[in-house]
Amino acid sequence: MPTSMAAEAMASVGLDYVCIDMQHGLVDYSDSVGMLQAITTGSSTPTVRVPENQASHIGKALDAGAMAVIVPMVNTIEQCQAAVAAARYAPEGSRSFGPTRAAPVEGDDYWERANTDVALIPMIETVQALENLEGILSVPGVEAIYVGPADLSISMGFQPRSNEPEFLAALDRIVEACARNDVVPGMHTNVALAQDRLERGFRMLTITADLVALRSRIAEDVAMVRRGQTRDTTALD
Repeated sequence: MPTSMAAEAMASVGLDYVCIDMQHGLVDYSDSVGMLQAITTGSSTPTVRVPENQASHIGKALDAGAMAVIVPMVNTIEQCQAAVAAARYAPEGSRSFGPTRAAPVEGDDYWERANTDVALIPMIETVQALENLEGILSVPGVEAIYVGPADLSISMGFQPRSNEPEFLAALDRIVEACARNDVVPGMHTNVALAQDRLERGFRMLTITADLVALRSRIAEDVAMVRRGQTRDTTALD
């Protein structure tokens, strides 16, 4: 949801990271700045998924204070190299200097630390990306990847929420390739599948979203009241 209160609430419960989704979420750039400010009130890493693999999107997310950027539809080595370059200052990349919010928040030495402190996370979500997986993982500056399961399933010819053997085999292949290249495997998932994904070796999981959690909790509370049940809570009524 495009509100700093939702971001602050998510960051207050001890999540390792909170991701602002500018690809599929209803969030624009002005929304994201306030949300990044809210996330930094907690200990979660402020993360942004940009709309597409463009240097301007990546740079603006970092300038606003994101410390990790997830980049969708990275299908080739060249696309991965371009994404990494957009997140790194010269001589390691081509990021333009202008950390409007990042520098005041992170300190005057931000530009010296940014190349090592900021994470650029390409998404693996197509058959083409699978074919180029080893090359993508070997690009300097890639320390983690993030699987988009719905798009990967569709690209493989399955339904968006697939658990077909071929899809699961692809997940295992990704984890194994990440281990060979010392890259953290991440993935979008849900509570029902999270334990399976952890057992497969994924180490970075998104298990819910603000709107999903809100809808789920409201439905659960309404159902409990209608059944005559109560819930112990310390929340304000």
